[in-house]
Parts: sequence; structure tokens; C-alpha cells
Amino acid sequence: MAGILEGVDQRTQLAGHNRFELLLFRLGGRQRFGINVFKVQEVIQCPSLTQIPNSHSVICGVAHLRGKTIPVLDLSMAIGLRPLPRDSGCYVIVTEYNRTVQGFLVGSVDRIINIGWSSVKAPPTGLGREGYLTAVTEVDNELVEVIDVEKVMKEVIGLRDQASEEAIDSTVSGAGDRVLIVDDSTVARNQVKRVCDQLGLECHVLKDGLEAWEHLNQLVDDNVEIEKHYALIISDVEMPRMDGYTLASQIKKDTRMKGVYIVLHTSLSGVFNTSMVQKVGANEFLAKFEPDELIKTIQNRLKIYHAQK
Repeated sequence: MAGILEGVDQRTQLAGHNRFELLLFRLGGRQRFGINVFKVQEVIQCPSLTQIPNSHSVICGVAHLRGKTIPVLDLSMAIGLRPLPRDSGCYVIVTEYNRTVQGFLVGSVDRIINIGWSSVKAPPTGLGREGYLTAVTEVDNELVEVIDVEKVMKEVIGLRDQASEEAIDSTVSGAGDRVLIVDDSTVARNQVKRVCDQLGLECHVLKDGLEAWEHLNQLVDDNVEIEKHYALIISDVEMPRMDGYTLASQIKKDTRMKGVYIVLHTSLSGVFNTSMVQKVGANEFLAKFEPDELIKTIQNRLKIYHAQK
């Protein structure tokens, strides 16, 4: 296990080519699940956990790692399955999501695979837990389920959905303006939409990069000027079929729509994203999910957009 994440920092070249690496793991049974390696800091055997009185039932306790105290969540319980044993036979995947570090208790860790987003599909209905999945893919003729961690985090830890009154510039209105929101997580889409609603923006919401690309091309075929039709596009990075980096790159390469303003809004963290934004031609990178920062970014864009009209 010590070497399972060796070289993760060198894997960033996969991004922008509609590829990523998935860390495979199991909870209590045979079903395999996946998580993007970019969100993983390390994998450790379950350490001694300190219980937190009156905490959410999914929180196993807190672990003390390298001078930090992080909550550890039972991922099996979080998605409606049986609780995992909280002992050294299990593992903790230490992750960074939405600017916070936390651990997810899992039964076992399998391996890392390199995969194309084009082979990742929306979850089929009838699995019984599809509400907690953002995507599925196939590995070794078996279904791998990708968990909607943002949904888990919201349910267990809670996240603020709206910007504060102090962050809103009353001189800037989005009334009559449109925004395209692209994200495979239902929770994340709704979070962004609620902030846009505070400004009166008309929101068009889509669930992955390919769906957005097809939508934009249809508008162009209908003689719609994209950069006038949408004040901006707010897109996640991790999405089935076509990721946000690829979507941004495709848009900026197309002379018919390259003027549209693109904000990549993702729970993937790190300075790596700054260089990727420049590489694919996006206008901004914004780490999820801080509603005050999001609304300020949108308002700054609207000021320029209105001045150009």
C-alpha cells in the first residue's frame, strides 16, 4: 500500500486529454468503487480514531495525521450500505475536497487505473444507490461506481448554498443574462444555480461536457452568437464522457465560440489548476465551493459583459 500513490504529482499530464486516473476500492462487499486520484493525498491503514460527541453517525471520529486533525467518514454508511468495522483491517483514503481535508473509511483498496472520460457513463437507474453516484465505468468486465462525494459531504458536514448579503454588489444585476452551468453532481449544479439565482441570472443546466458541447454546437448551427447568448459558462472539471478541461479547449479552438467566458469550478485543488487553465484557454479557475467567491467572480464578469454590450 505504501507505494500505491507513488508519482501522483506527475500524473497531471493526463488532464486536458480527456483522461484521468481512478483509485479503485471496495467497501464491505465485492462491488468496486472509484475516486479520482487527483483528490487523494494518501492511503493509510485505519488509525486510532477519537470519537466526537454528538457528531453525525457517519463520522467515525477524528484522526491525527502529520500535525492535523481530520474527520473520518464511513463511506459505506454515507451511501446507505452497512457500517464498516472501525479497526486496522480497514483503510482510510485521505482526500481534499472543496478546500477541506477529510478521510473516507473503506474496506480495502485495489489499484489505480488510467482511463478515458469517454468510457465513463452516467449511472444507470435501478442500482438502488444511484443518487450517490456521479458515473460508472467498466473494469475487468465489472461495473465500477464513482461516488458523488460532494453529495456525501453536503449531507454529513453541510455546506452553505447561498452567498452572503455582504458579498453581493447591489449595482450589478444578472436579470436578462444567461449562464450555462455544467456539472455531473446534482448537488454541485444546485449549489451554483442558487448563487446565480441570487443575481437573477437565467440558468441553463447540463450534466457533462459532451452534453454542453453538443448544446453549444446546436446553438451555433441555429446562428446564435454564443458569447452574446451566455454571459459566462461555469463548468466542473471531472465529468463523464468529456471533462471540463477538454470542453474548454474545444470551445476556445472553435472560432465560432472562442469568445465565450469560461470559469472552471472544481473540487480539484492545487496550483496545478492555474497552469491547466492557461493550457486549455479557460478564463478563470475557482475552487469549490465558496458561494461568496463564486458570486464575486460572476459579478466581475457581468460588469465587463454589460460594458461590452
